[in-house]
Amino acid sequence: MVVAVLAPGQGSQKPGFLDSWLELPDAPARLTWWSALSGIDLIHLGTKADQAEITDTAKTQPLLVAAGLLAAEHLPIDRVDIVAGHSVGELTAARLAGVVSSETAVTLAAVRGREMAAACALEPTGMSAVLGGDPDEVLAAIEKAGAHPANRNGAGQVVAAGSTAALAAIAENPPTKARVIPLKVAGAFHTPYMEPALDAFASVAAGVVPNDPERTWLSNLSGSAMPSGEVAIQRLVKQIIAPVRWDACMKSMLAKGVTGIIELAPAGTLAGLAKRDMKGVEIVKVNTPDDLDAARDLINRIHAEGSA
Repeated sequence: MVVAVLAPGQGSQKPGFLDSWLELPDAPARLTWWSALSGIDLIHLGTKADQAEITDTAKTQPLLVAAGLLAAEHLPIDRVDIVAGHSVGELTAARLAGVVSSETAVTLAAVRGREMAAACALEPTGMSAVLGGDPDEVLAAIEKAGAHPANRNGAGQVVAAGSTAALAAIAENPPTKARVIPLKVAGAFHTPYMEPALDAFASVAAGVVPNDPERTWLSNLSGSAMPSGEVAIQRLVKQIIAPVRWDACMKSMLAKGVTGIIELAPAGTLAGLAKRDMKGVEIVKVNTPDDLDAARDLINRIHAEGSA
């Protein structure tokens, strides 16, 4: 019996999604502290900002990491077996694995978001979800158009990323039985278009002194476990231009016997993928403090069953 805690990535945020979390006694102080570290007003972003403002990559990334950390601080993470995060959610997972502090995770998210936003501004690029179709045909169509498979999410979902012209070509001639849906993102994340962000992020990450993981932390690069803190930092840097293999992460979770999943706020995206590709696994979505009791119950129950 194994439980995994998952941290979502960009695109999962919604206006006002932190409203209920501000009712927790410690939440305003934590978010104010993390706002000082990131240089971004996270309380405003999570409560008052509209959709356009929270879609700004430079702001969204530290906001999502802060939201996940805020929820996780109210869970018994010491009883969790596996953690993983999708894209920027890997920085949340880094904290849950004990590799870095919350302060380091938020700071790195701010640098990552700022530098990736700057890279997006250099030329018009974007991302489109390709839903359904034969997997091999989908990948071939993306390559033929000159785009990249930025996210391989399982459940018949591949996200293509590249120039606006390449994405238009895929939309005009989609793979058989596939739908192409443009995504509201600033650019082609997890592709060579993000190369300009690498050096700045790498130079900051080089100053981090990581711990080795305290629990299994599955990497986006391959779905395998991070073997050490040092390697984890290297993979976090490389992930900026490398595809997110969430399909491989889910396969690893099943292979490791995961029977329960908790998705941290703002939850829904990863839970939906798990529902389709990880049949029979119990899922709890933590979107408000009211969901914490169910999440704690799942962790404690699976931990007790695993120890019996």
